[in-house]
Amino acid sequence: MAAAIRGGLSALSKGLSAHWLQQSSRGLRVAHGLCCASQSAQAAPPAHADSIFRVTMIPGDGVGPELMTAVKEVFKAGDVPVEFEEFHLSEVQNTASEGKLEEVLGSMRTNRVAIKGKIHTPMEYKGELASYEMRLRRKLDLFANVVHVNSLPGYSTRHNNLDLVIIREQTEGEYSSLEHESVTGVIACLKIITREKSRRIAKFAFDYATKKGRSKVTAVHKANIMKLGDGLFLQSCAEVAEFYPKIKYENMIIDNCCMQLVQNPYQFDVLVMPNLYGNIIDNLAAGLVGGAGVVPGESYSAEYAVFETGARHPFAQAVGRNIANPTAMLLSAANMLRHLNLEYHSHMVTEAVKRVIKLGKVKTRDLGGYSTTSDFVRAVIDNLHPTHLR
Repeated sequence: MAAAIRGGLSALSKGLSAHWLQQSSRGLRVAHGLCCASQSAQAAPPAHADSIFRVTMIPGDGVGPELMTAVKEVFKAGDVPVEFEEFHLSEVQNTASEGKLEEVLGSMRTNRVAIKGKIHTPMEYKGELASYEMRLRRKLDLFANVVHVNSLPGYSTRHNNLDLVIIREQTEGEYSSLEHESVTGVIACLKIITREKSRRIAKFAFDYATKKGRSKVTAVHKANIMKLGDGLFLQSCAEVAEFYPKIKYENMIIDNCCMQLVQNPYQFDVLVMPNLYGNIIDNLAAGLVGGAGVVPGESYSAEYAVFETGARHPFAQAVGRNIANPTAMLLSAANMLRHLNLEYHSHMVTEAVKRVIKLGKVKTRDLGGYSTTSDFVRAVIDNLHPTHLR
């Protein structure tokens, strides 16, 4: 049995690592490599861009278009060599169709990198259970969602100096879109957990921890109740953990994990979990460091990378009011630049955003201030080049 497991994981490792890690090594660098790259990136700006990178942009719903405008303005001011192919895909604005979806997918498959806002999913059932957001993930096999929850210097919360990573499997679980009415008044929703995808996300988490110099991976589950489904996920994580003896492995029940994150989040390093738990924990953890407006996120397949906010909210009540916090989207955009090997520009944008927050003179409403989105963007642009600072 052990030999069979080892052989299966070895095959998975060759298939996934050789492909995904080769594609994503730009975004998942060893801590030392990141440090050296950052130091060289800070030395001097490139004389000129060797090429222009084409990136698919999907503004999404709510304040998504406003946040994308912020990204474009900062990129223009920073002379970032990126050209966007912009597509408007929305279920609530009736701009979504199978033809439009295929057009977006074609662009993403060509460019391999995208930045997107939240595509809002209406609660009303209109004959299709799978949302366009879910169809995008499945068609591109964007199985791994990564949210780095990091405290921002200059903005104090109950828990400061937080640094943890949430890795979520996002192609199966409760989001399988398999529901039916077995008899009148009785709905069955199927939660799908497979050994293959559980091992794949577990391996992703351990590879991430290894490359980022992190020391512990915690698998989050509810195997005490869902003994077969979450039991399989937990078993798969434990099997993969055996191949990473230098990484400490633990598991924790989801409800206890929520409480522990609120009481003592410092005990966590990298957390890996099925789909629904990841959605919940992403939002809970974002609240620990300032909310949905400050936490970046990204999703990976073996071939593609999509950058978005860590806590996905359309923030529809803020549309057109110029009050949304663009921090999360700008940091996601900076992470995208790092993925594209544009280290100088990535560092420039990241540091400009962090400098604005640290100075504390320009704060959007969610951070306790009165500044507008435009005020924040202007402040970031003013801080793009350190030589301009007094």
